[in-house]
Amino acid sequence: MLLFSAAILVGLALLIWSADLFVDGASSIAQNMGISPLIVGIVIIGLGTSAPEMLVSGVAAFQGNPGLGIGNALGSNITNITLVLGFTAILYVLPVHSSLLKKELPLVLATALLAWGLMADGYFSRIDGVILIIALIIVFGWMIISAKNNTSNHDPLIDDTIEELPEKMSRNKAMIWTIGGLILLLISSKMLVWGASNIAHDMGISDLVIGLTIVAIGTSLPELAATISSARKGETDLAVGNIVGSNLFNTLAVLAIPGLIQPLDVPAGVLDRDMPIMIVLTILLLIFSFGCFKNSRFKINRGKGIILLMAFIAYEGLIFYQSTYQSTL
Repeated sequence: MLLFSAAILVGLALLIWSADLFVDGASSIAQNMGISPLIVGIVIIGLGTSAPEMLVSGVAAFQGNPGLGIGNALGSNITNITLVLGFTAILYVLPVHSSLLKKELPLVLATALLAWGLMADGYFSRIDGVILIIALIIVFGWMIISAKNNTSNHDPLIDDTIEELPEKMSRNKAMIWTIGGLILLLISSKMLVWGASNIAHDMGISDLVIGLTIVAIGTSLPELAATISSARKGETDLAVGNIVGSNLFNTLAVLAIPGLIQPLDVPAGVLDRDMPIMIVLTILLLIFSFGCFKNSRFKINRGKGIILLMAFIAYEGLIFYQSTYQSTL
């Protein structure tokens, strides 16, 4: 058990560090190729920050643990809304000014409902995975077109995204960082999946539960750091945008991977617990963001942050109770 725990801790640390290397290198390569900073910010950085979840889901599926990948995607979305956004809102009030972000928020709910509908028959097939990837491409295209249309209006989300691009580096250095980061991502993902799946086996709980908890929280740490950093700088639209973008990619890209690699029966608990909770929390995020009263519209304040953080504690408590109770049956 100690060895497996060490593999998880080291794997997570390497995963976070290698993701930063990969994102910095890939964004520099794109800029050196003449790709516009806007597209780099939306596509390269967006996918790059979801690289840990994508690699973990891919490795888990290849190693015969697709349930861990599904748990990672759903658990990361729940963790992003409750822990990451809730904790950040307690520290800093998060007003939302970006018109683009206000349009993206309902998309998070729409994609969650799409994923739930695809899984409703109890089987997650390759066709389901392909549909999610097609939806990802459509969302990417819409985001790029909408961002270009809003560039002249100095939308806060777009301006902050471009401003926060990693410093450009030489082509050779960028190649080394990208390839090195990708190799370390793969190694750290394998370490994390190996440790997590063995702990699940030893404790007699499902890969899904490990993915929903330990792995999801670990792979959400970069989002927590980025969101707090953005809020501290006063870039509140980017802080909320980090979560919105991450959840879109998790639902459409990370969740699609297990279905594409190893189609499976939807694990018990996903359709009647995790998916409904993720959707309810997404609706709650929409209500908190758009608000019912004028003085709280487009603002996630400390009171709302406390509610979100309490929801995280309640969800983790529910997972712990159910997994413990079922393991003793």
